[in-house]
Amino acid sequence: MLPTTQALPVLEQLDQFRVICGAAYVFVDEESLHAYAHDETEDLHFLPDVVIKPGTAEEISQIMKICNRFRIPVTPRGAGTGLSGGALPHLGGVLLSIERLNKIIHIDERNQQVTTEAGVITEVLQNELKAKGLFYPPDPSSRGTCFIGGNIAENSGGPKAVKYGVVKDYVLNLEVVLPTGEIIWTGANVLKNATGYNLTQLMVGSEGTLGIVTKIVLKLLPHPKHDLLMLVPFRSAENACAAVSAIFMAGFVPSAMEFMERDALEWVMRFVDNSIVPIEDDVKAHLLIEVDGNDPDVLMKEMEGISEVVMNFDCSEILFADDAQQKAELWKLRRRVGEAVKSHSVYKEEDTVVPRAELPMLLHGVKEIGRKYGFHSVCYGHAGDGNLHVNIIKGDLSDEAWNGSLKSGIREIFELVKSLGGTISGEHGIGLVQKEYMDIIFREKELDLMRSIKLVFDPNDILNKGKIFDSL
Repeated sequence: MLPTTQALPVLEQLDQFRVICGAAYVFVDEESLHAYAHDETEDLHFLPDVVIKPGTAEEISQIMKICNRFRIPVTPRGAGTGLSGGALPHLGGVLLSIERLNKIIHIDERNQQVTTEAGVITEVLQNELKAKGLFYPPDPSSRGTCFIGGNIAENSGGPKAVKYGVVKDYVLNLEVVLPTGEIIWTGANVLKNATGYNLTQLMVGSEGTLGIVTKIVLKLLPHPKHDLLMLVPFRSAENACAAVSAIFMAGFVPSAMEFMERDALEWVMRFVDNSIVPIEDDVKAHLLIEVDGNDPDVLMKEMEGISEVVMNFDCSEILFADDAQQKAELWKLRRRVGEAVKSHSVYKEEDTVVPRAELPMLLHGVKEIGRKYGFHSVCYGHAGDGNLHVNIIKGDLSDEAWNGSLKSGIREIFELVKSLGGTISGEHGIGLVQKEYMDIIFREKELDLMRSIKLVFDPNDILNKGKIFDSL
């Protein structure tokens, strides 16, 4: 650790930042500061002292060396689509945006790999790969706006995770700028690597606390040629959850299996002004189920088999998507549920995950806790991998309850998750808003080990300081 010195105000370093990046990419005006004061986490806002948009890893390196020397807090930011406050500059300081690192560097078709900068939009990358017959499966709901670097930071998943896995399953190598300014590569561009500690996987999911990812090497798959999609309505939300495990037990592995409570689907249809799905009065929840592959006949048999399974769980008439347009409309509803809920009310989103067979118990418990504390919840998520997003709606709750006793309710939800063999975040991360619940999942020794790792990489605790843990 550097000798203790009095940190200089960030503004005294502005001329140095302007020399490094160019004056056009250093911002202190009020409009810019406010634009980067929030992400998609609830209604939280924290103003940085300066916003910097470097264009290379070398520029980031120089910025980090200055900030490390003067103990200036640095908050790295991708597209600002996060839901746990990871990109919130809650301590002021430097907001460092990677948005200019937006080039796909090389698509290696022979080895089915891609090298990309961290500021490339996930869907843009996927579309470029699809044009060459290649497939990068992780697809968070915000894929049309989120950056691949942010996906690395959060170990994002999305609907395809049930069959294909999450971001960590595709990352081979990373270029990273450390908090002290050094630039490193974490791995190798190979499919097997037993050479030393796995720094690559340590970086994935570290939420921008250990380093700033600038370049990424991903392994790819051949793109499946066909997919089929159906929407299954259930008269009981718990039955919908129970059907999930039964589908897998019957030998089927869908490429996506998404759960939406009735409120979630009704709200999003109003939000996007699309009534494609008629909802019967007694329907309480839906599963959106997709299968994919290269043989249409095999896929049709899988859909028929899945249909037979769900009929045992009191479902109503199944809607089969007829064409690409109807598939796109159904996926649009699922992907925009979060926006719809946010537009409807002030809310808090909890990103719970349990073994998928425990989903009915989790959903039942969430509703019981809601009745105990007087809050309404809207639930949806990636049912195929047990990842349930619990959206707690403020509604008529008093500010006192919202800011006070509700925390006890959230803690009870997380304790239930733990008792069911799960954990408190599947893909959104801990960030700023969930760190007070880490003691539910980890003992103090385990937390101490994580803090020690943080200090090895960031001895002056300047990079995303106060995220995951309190300041060290």
